[in-house]
Amino acid sequence: MLAFSYRCLATAALLAALPLAGCTEKDDGAAKPVVYNGPLVETTNVETLVSDSARLQLRLTAPLEQQYENGDMLYRQSVHVQVYDKPGKQVVNTMDAKFGKLDKAKQLYTMRGDVRVANVPEQQTLRTEELFYDKLKHKIYTDTAMAVRIQTPTEVLTGYGMEASEDFSRYKIKRPVGTFTLQQAKEQGI
Repeated sequence: MLAFSYRCLATAALLAALPLAGCTEKDDGAAKPVVYNGPLVETTNVETLVSDSARLQLRLTAPLEQQYENGDMLYRQSVHVQVYDKPGKQVVNTMDAKFGKLDKAKQLYTMRGDVRVANVPEQQTLRTEELFYDKLKHKIYTDTAMAVRIQTPTEVLTGYGMEASEDFSRYKIKRPVGTFTLQQAKEQGI
């Protein structure tokens, strides 16, 4: 009987020690939590109206809008923005691009890819590859290294870097390259 209890005790001790023997190495095969950084909401055929005191300020349309956790928005397919006059009745400026992003915290739009800006009443157009629209400061601008082309009803202005009012009624090219008549611009392919 004493031999049987020693066997039972030895077997119990062995069984108790087996799980502890497997715990000597760290288990790297455990699943790690996955952090999702993609969009929280995707909306198609978006039309966003921004107003202040019941006056329309901005109308944004895009085929696809992706909203992220921090409030930023991406427009990966294209974006079209219309800026309205102070009473909110008439479009004074349009902005089109192949890609757009809104930094919600800064209220800063970044537009890239064949960016076109048009001042409707003045018949002025701007073409560039990247443009920033600061909604809080009411201005549009490019980096100083970015090529810009502005066309008015009578001439074409080229250069690098540009700063303008949000309605594109006043603008300044930071590093002008040339001023051409429309005829000269057509002849030179500018």
